[in-house]
Amino acid sequence: MTIRVRKATPADLPRALEIWRAAVDATHGFITPQDRAEIDIMVEREHLPTVDLWVATDEADTVQGFLGMGEGEIDSLFVDPAMHGCGFGTALVGHALKLVPGARVDASEQAPQAVAFYERRGFVRTGRSETDPAGRPYPLVHFRHSA
Repeated sequence: MTIRVRKATPADLPRALEIWRAAVDATHGFITPQDRAEIDIMVEREHLPTVDLWVATDEADTVQGFLGMGEGEIDSLFVDPAMHGCGFGTALVGHALKLVPGARVDASEQAPQAVAFYERRGFVRTGRSETDPAGRPYPLVHFRHSA
C-alpha cells in the first residue's frame, strides 16, 4: 500500500472529523458521554479548522489518518480504526519528526495502545499529569522523541 502524507485542505476536514469520531469511539471508551460531546464540538469548530493539519492518504487519495502539529509538538494524531496497523500512524509520526525533530506528544494513560504506539517509535516518557488540558480527569503521559 502506498501512503502519502500531504497538507490538509478544507475539503479534508469532514473526513478528519469522521476519523476522529471513529477513533475515539474505538479507543477512548473511558470518556464520559458529556465530555465526549463537548470535546467533539471543540474538535469540529476550533481544533481541526485552525491546527497545522496533515493527512495520510492511500492510493486513491482517501484520507485514512491525520496529524495536527502545534508548536514543537504533535497536537493530535488519529487513524481510521479500520486502518490501524497499516502504517498510516507511523507515516504521520515520521512526517511530524521531519517537521520537528525531538517533538513532544501527550497520550492518554487510559489508552494503552496509544502509549505503546509512541514508545515503539522512540518516544520516551518525560512526565505525567492527572488531568487533560481542560482539567478533566483523564491522565496524560508526556513524551519527547529521543532523536
